[in-house]
Amino acid sequence: MEKQKSYVGYFIFFMKLLVPSLAVLFILRGFILIPVPVDGNSMEKTLSQGDMIMMEKFSSIKRFDVIVFKLPNGAIYIKRVIGLPGDAVRYDNDQLYINEKPIEEPFLEKNIKKDHESVPYTTNFNLSELTTEDVLPKDSYFVLGDNRRMSKDSRSFGAVESKYILGKAQFVYYPITHMKFIPR
Repeated sequence: MEKQKSYVGYFIFFMKLLVPSLAVLFILRGFILIPVPVDGNSMEKTLSQGDMIMMEKFSSIKRFDVIVFKLPNGAIYIKRVIGLPGDAVRYDNDQLYINEKPIEEPFLEKNIKKDHESVPYTTNFNLSELTTEDVLPKDSYFVLGDNRRMSKDSRSFGAVESKYILGKAQFVYYPITHMKFIPR
């Protein structure tokens, strides 16, 4: 009889630990750190096809953050924020200009080193050619993939409105050999 009481006590103790742990895990997974698969190669060298990333919804978006968004057609993309609301964005001879000031993009170094072709890594453009706007509207972001030659991004579908942004990619957790924080 005493042995049975011991098992019941262990079971109750285990349940007291399990139920709150599952509740915390559910909240973290469902609302704070959300897993998202990487589909495609537009973010190569930073993210690879098949990577699993953790996305979070609560921090503000800054230049060069990697974001996850869903366009009105239902397509989900993972891209890097280049232009913020109010920015004038242009590229000339592989140089990014924001509001006519040259901006460095250190996260592209690996991609550009590997690509020895004579054509520019990022084709020349300016925002007004792509969107007929001189600056990005309020609550709109200009996004590009890190693999510029293979990326469908704001150059093709325009600026991304904040209402379509699902969250910010923070961490690659799978496969383990790719595990890392996503660089800005």
